[in-house]
Amino acid sequence: MISSLETMLNRPHAWANGLTRSQKKLILASVDALLVAFSLWTSVAIRLGSLWPQFVWNTGWWLLLALPLVGIGIFYSLGLYRVVMRSMGRHGALCILQGTIFLSLVLTSFGYFDTRLFIPRSTPIIFALVLGCSLIAVRMIGRSYYRWLNERGAERRPVLIYGAGQSGLQLVSALDAAKEFRPVAFLDDEPSLAGSFFAGRRVHPPADLDALLARFGVSDVLLALPSISRARRKEIVEFLSQRPVQVQTIPSMAELVSGIESIDKLRNVGVEELLGRDAVDPDLDLFTSVRGRTVMVTGAGGSIGSELCRQIVTANPRCLVLYEMSEFGLYSIEQELSQLAPRGFYVHAVLGSVRDEPRLEQTIRRHGVETIFHAAAYKHVPLVEANPFEGIRNNTFGTECVARVAARCGVGRAILVSTDKAVRPTNVMGASKRLAERVFQKAQQRCRTTVFSMVRFGNVMGSSGSVIPLFQKQIAAGGPVTVTHPEVIRYFMTIPEAAQLVIQAGSMAHGGDVFLLDMGSPVSILDLAKRMIHLSGLDVKDDVNPYGDIEIVFSGLRPGEKLFEELLVDGTALPTAHPKIMRSLDSLAHSGGEIDDALSELRSAVENADMDATIGLLHRLVEGYSTEMSGSGPEMELASTVRGGANLV
Repeated sequence: MISSLETMLNRPHAWANGLTRSQKKLILASVDALLVAFSLWTSVAIRLGSLWPQFVWNTGWWLLLALPLVGIGIFYSLGLYRVVMRSMGRHGALCILQGTIFLSLVLTSFGYFDTRLFIPRSTPIIFALVLGCSLIAVRMIGRSYYRWLNERGAERRPVLIYGAGQSGLQLVSALDAAKEFRPVAFLDDEPSLAGSFFAGRRVHPPADLDALLARFGVSDVLLALPSISRARRKEIVEFLSQRPVQVQTIPSMAELVSGIESIDKLRNVGVEELLGRDAVDPDLDLFTSVRGRTVMVTGAGGSIGSELCRQIVTANPRCLVLYEMSEFGLYSIEQELSQLAPRGFYVHAVLGSVRDEPRLEQTIRRHGVETIFHAAAYKHVPLVEANPFEGIRNNTFGTECVARVAARCGVGRAILVSTDKAVRPTNVMGASKRLAERVFQKAQQRCRTTVFSMVRFGNVMGSSGSVIPLFQKQIAAGGPVTVTHPEVIRYFMTIPEAAQLVIQAGSMAHGGDVFLLDMGSPVSILDLAKRMIHLSGLDVKDDVNPYGDIEIVFSGLRPGEKLFEELLVDGTALPTAHPKIMRSLDSLAHSGGEIDDALSELRSAVENADMDATIGLLHRLVEGYSTEMSGSGPEMELASTVRGGANLV
């Protein structure tokens, strides 16, 4: 009995849901015709105080038939029936306003030209008001009904929207038309908006967040704040990360304005939101190293190399040479740049190793390269530790090849992408990059035609092998999240920011410069892991919360890994023309001849796979970089636990 009754009640809903667009227009026009007749009768009844005044309708009954037909024609010509009911907004309301005014003027003209009709002068005004309200009310009811039909049977997740501005309102409209989320309220920092209603939802201060989570069972908060500063965004994200909610955000204002993304393209809040670093607009005067020049990027398929290529393409170079050892990496960046590059711009993809000196020279001379960004390197500390000789060959001797060829071919500028791990290195990767810096400085001592420089910075978010993608993968798999040590800290910056600053630093070089990028404030890796877990809408499982979702496990520091990284050897740096770029005063402690001899010995030790000799020479070369680096401190001890094993450090 109950099921049959439910089936009967569902039939009209199923019928309404199955109507075609043309059928809906016909039904709506019929309803509008009835509303015109109803409004005319109502306006006369209100004006004369009688439900059916005979002296009006005995001669004017035909108005109840003619005026609806005229009204449908007016509404159709104004485009009212092209407005989709579920998206009824300002345009639809304007059509109704214009139509009711025109129709009231038609009613007035009927009374003026037909003396047999008795239409009081106030009747058209009452008619317009009643008709306008009726048409809007019917459409609001219809829109609510179809929205209910659309949501019927769908489990939409309740969400809070942080930001009651224009972006927040647009986001609500987009979500109302979809089936995934159900916006229940706004949060906004502006005190004057508290208690107001936007799009039928109340605006609450952030202090009401916990109460709203409990009241509506919310597990998602959507940020509709595309134009606020990164510092303020960081504060909001940190505030939300303390609650068990998943935080998503709409695209940035630049992406919205450019049309790259739409308002409803939500994404998870990235870790960059936790850095609080406001981007500094690039100084166009500091792009002289690439503008109008032929530029080559080694390691063009890597994380930094590929982003350097993207930034260089937008700086109007003459052409760009991609030099990469990985076929897949080279193919990927070439395909991407073919979409980004303007018409007539040439991108040359070259497969080759930086250790292949003839191939390097052939490429540079063939294309007339004027600027080289040397980003080719093995950078993953554990892998280089397990393969120390290959790490040294690529990072140090490969850089030596690039420096020699650049000087021999008369390249104008050569910029080495270095790392903070080159400062007081405790692992092979850091030591090999330190030696790469020394190679470039040695080259500068001997060559005055090429300007050699180095740019040193820390971790970049999203690069291959970075801790952040690892945490994301571990969280998606249900944990545990592995952190090496509870006190380990690191500096982070985004890949686009790092690449942009590298290009500008290279343009400021005078020769042998070591530039340091402002990495902002250090980030605790443990805190980073906790916040990433919270931003995913999950809880940390620990002694305090044994029923949490994701456990954090401490795996211990890897061989040669530091608790913290640093960018300076001697602690001295000078400002430059760019607020986020500094110039280090690091200097060579040995002459070029001494370095040549030591590097020659190191090459022989590496080729002979002589572990003891390699360790000793690394100590000798690295310590000689600065008088402060005596090697007596624990941070300078290249671990010798692997003398008999596969690892060097």
